[in-house]
Amino acid sequence: MTVKEATRAQAEDAQQMRGTDEIRDEAAHTSPEAPAATVAAGRAAQELGLRRSEFELAVHLGLIAVTAGPGGGRPRVPEREVARLREDPGFPDGLAERVRTVGTAEGAALLGIAAARFTRLARAGCVSPVTFYLNRYRAVVWLYLADELASFAVREPELLAGRTPLGMRTMLEAGADRRARNWRTQRIERLLDRTGDPWARAAVEATALDPAHLAEVVEDPYERAYLARVRPEPVFGRPGSVAARETMGELMLADEPDEILWRRINLTLGLDHAREVRPAPHPGDDHEARTAPAPPSAQPHALSPAPRSAPPRPLPVVESATLPSPPAEHRPTGVRKPGRKRLLTRLGWGRRSDG
Repeated sequence: MTVKEATRAQAEDAQQMRGTDEIRDEAAHTSPEAPAATVAAGRAAQELGLRRSEFELAVHLGLIAVTAGPGGGRPRVPEREVARLREDPGFPDGLAERVRTVGTAEGAALLGIAAARFTRLARAGCVSPVTFYLNRYRAVVWLYLADELASFAVREPELLAGRTPLGMRTMLEAGADRRARNWRTQRIERLLDRTGDPWARAAVEATALDPAHLAEVVEDPYERAYLARVRPEPVFGRPGSVAARETMGELMLADEPDEILWRRINLTLGLDHAREVRPAPHPGDDHEARTAPAPPSAQPHALSPAPRSAPPRPLPVVESATLPSPPAEHRPTGVRKPGRKRLLTRLGWGRRSDG
């Protein structure tokens, strides 16, 4: 895609997303007595003219709706979804172009700039990677959506030529690199789009915190165990190699103070909402508590993105607000009574600053 084609492509993307939403709505209201016909992911990728990695990226981006396989098996694609995508006027090149990824050299060529300038733009957070792979030296190689780079060129042409703005130069000279952070943010947002269950949404936020920060925010070990159990994963799982899994585990963790605080706040507020909906199961809970409704990640059609009407995450603007707090000590049975503490105290920032 060239820069000149980006504006037209954005309009086509909006129409494509409306069609995908219609498919998801139909799937959500399909009668269990008459399940929609589906095909395996491999066959769907072949019919759509995509490599398997491109197909999985399209699902991750929400471009292709999928449903849970029978008995919790691998995801499947409704035949109507395949038909809708094949009927698109731009098929097959249009869909393939929307999931085309490029590295630094190709991305710089696409924007008509030097590779060094492209790297600076990426480190400053102007463009965000969508995925990565490890090279022979196990170094992270970031990949970017070609479609998003073309849109960036249309949106910010002044950053492609001339002197780098002073604020950006200062940030880069200080060693800033926002590539992992931007990748992490987009990954969390896309996982949140696929679930409306409050505990699963809190679990997504929890993935950005290391065990020490998580234990400070979620003091109850049974709640931490429940978050680990209901945490939604990417539709097709994590990278296969041990090195890639270890690298992803490291990249998923927030590593700057402001980002850590932001994730702690979102997790704290998300837990408040989740606890209001239902408590996390504890040993000795009655049968009703143990059989609480399963999160959408365990139900049919859970792999399709959640409706846009799902409540957005609140902004961290309530430092002086008083909210229900987690217990000082873990209680194995019953429902805990929330205390009343300032939000930052509940986040553990007071304890960190004191000692």
